Amino acid sequence: MCEMDDLGGFAQAGMTRRRFGSLALGAGVGLALPKVALAVDTKGRDLDIKTPAGTCDAYYVHPEQGKHPAVLIWPDIFGLREAFKGMATRLAQTGYAVLVVNPFYRTKRAPTAPPNADFKDPATREALMALRATLSPETAQVDAKALVGFLDQQAATDTGRKVGTTGYCMGGPLVMRTAAALPGRIGAGASFHGGGLATDKPDSPHFLIPTMKASFLIAVAANDDEKDPAAKDTLKAAFDKARLPAEIEVYTGTKHGWCPTDSPVYDHDQAEKAWERMLALFKASL
Repeated sequence: MCEMDDLGGFAQAGMTRRRFGSLALGAGVGLALPKVALAVDTKGRDLDIKTPAGTCDAYYVHPEQGKHPAVLIWPDIFGLREAFKGMATRLAQTGYAVLVVNPFYRTKRAPTAPPNADFKDPATREALMALRATLSPETAQVDAKALVGFLDQQAATDTGRKVGTTGYCMGGPLVMRTAAALPGRIGAGASFHGGGLATDKPDSPHFLIPTMKASFLIAVAANDDEKDPAAKDTLKAAFDKARLPAEIEVYTGTKHGWCPTDSPVYDHDQAEKAWERMLALFKASL
């Protein structure tokens, strides 16, 4: 997914934090992002990264000065978009080098969903599920290694510290597969309303927990827990058996998808709680 240049080597379209902020506000995204106290200046840009499977389009943002722990963000089924670029920028403002990617790059460049896409619309749902079907445990492993490899080549990354990874909805399982693919590099994983983390299938992500060395935050949507109340207990038992720290919590009153700022079920207060728990995890583990 990359061509070489001065950013440790990859071709990109430059975009300053100030320029991104104006675009995000114009799109209505920045209005939903709470301000970061003592935010550092950041530098962000769109880029392409070469992987064994093709060229992945992504957004990379980091503090303007110094080296920092790296974080890989896996978006939800609606893919790479302005809301996630804004979320990545906000995280970078707290002192991380952040990469958010288009997980569907093998099939389509971002945007991979129309603006304000309605998952309840049959045609939209069918198209998005078809994209989701192009991903597998094997593609996750390939991508995890390539994308973390990209981060480790960047001047802004402190390779002496562990890497974090976060995922939303379908990104939750990708977080777990990333931690399993690179146990020596991934120090923390956070899943927000992740789907299918613990299933009865032989390739369920929770079976990978014994191979991981990361601490975890599993933030569960209340309505997801209502549908599958045993999942959190299965995860807790697996993390306990592997002796890995894991904070697993059902967030009261939330609906699946409550964390992205452009979600129709965005819950500001509970999203902020999950955000602060993620920052605490990263501070302790990266």
